Amino acid sequence: MADLSQVSVIFDLDGTLIDSAPDIHATANRVMAGFGFPALSLPQVQAFVGKGLPNLVARLLEHHGAAPEGPLFAPAMARFETEYLTSHARTRPYPGVPSALQVLAAHGAALGVCTNKPVAPARAVLDHLGLSPLFSALLGGDSLPLRKPDPEHLHATARALGRRTVIFVGDSEVDAETAKAAGVPFLLFTEGYRKSPLTAIAHDAAFDDWAALPDLVATHT
Repeated sequence: MADLSQVSVIFDLDGTLIDSAPDIHATANRVMAGFGFPALSLPQVQAFVGKGLPNLVARLLEHHGAAPEGPLFAPAMARFETEYLTSHARTRPYPGVPSALQVLAAHGAALGVCTNKPVAPARAVLDHLGLSPLFSALLGGDSLPLRKPDPEHLHATARALGRRTVIFVGDSEVDAETAKAAGVPFLLFTEGYRKSPLTAIAHDAAFDDWAALPDLVATHT
């Protein structure tokens, strides 16, 4: 495989590196139950994932008939932020993720994470799964005053890695929009949390097997 010493590969987290929907679902139902709201199904909660925690909380409140930015918003956010730090018992890396990351690192690539998840729980789950040592940069949804799909979120992650070439790997419409706005190649993991058909999401390449990723990265550098 090609030398990747001038390449940064930046990843989305939820739905890309890790399948965290079961824990997000359980956390959402615990938090909302505290305000007297009934449980939602996994698909219902998963549909609100991808644009950051404030959006998730607002959409949950809205679904339950409460004002999305009303008096329950701040206490719900606070409870989510606390619960998220330890809510990773059901979360797993997608099959093949650790080995693909190790192959990329072994060929010189710098690896980073650009996620709309708050940085503390993002770091906590990567620590829990033993993946943190592979990443040289991690920016969360609260690392900057903005988040994906604003391209500056991705650009700031790339600057932290300091490589000439940048590739973004994600699973969703938000990730595709971010890559397009940032002007970087986008590799789409098709088994994550996207809501649209594959043909409706702009991408340079798509994959469903993580073993294919290192060669895709080499092809698009």
